[in-house]
Amino acid sequence: MAALTGLNKKHDFVLVIRDADVVGAALRQALAEASPEERPGLERAAALVRSTAAATEGALRADWVRSRLAEAGFTGDIGSIAALKALRQAEPRLSLLAAVRLQKDAVGHPA
Repeated sequence: MAALTGLNKKHDFVLVIRDADVVGAALRQALAEASPEERPGLERAAALVRSTAAATEGALRADWVRSRLAEAGFTGDIGSIAALKALRQAEPRLSLLAAVRLQKDAVGHPA
């Protein structure tokens, strides 16, 4: 989940988009056609896709929150009001309700 897109109003929801199945299928096809030199890298990539595909939506939202806070330079307590403020500054289109829900996911899914 790289960014939120849409209208110029506040958003009360966050949509998690998963395309790991499409990427996994492409990697399986590439592995079937791979030379011996390419196989180790493709096998590692396939393993990463499988692990990401197994992640819950809450864990994915938590990772997104941590990445947005890191990009904003926030290094404090993720459960703090300061973290909530930093998240809303990093993503101004988030409503307070959506930001609180995202923060709860991040607190509930420690890195």
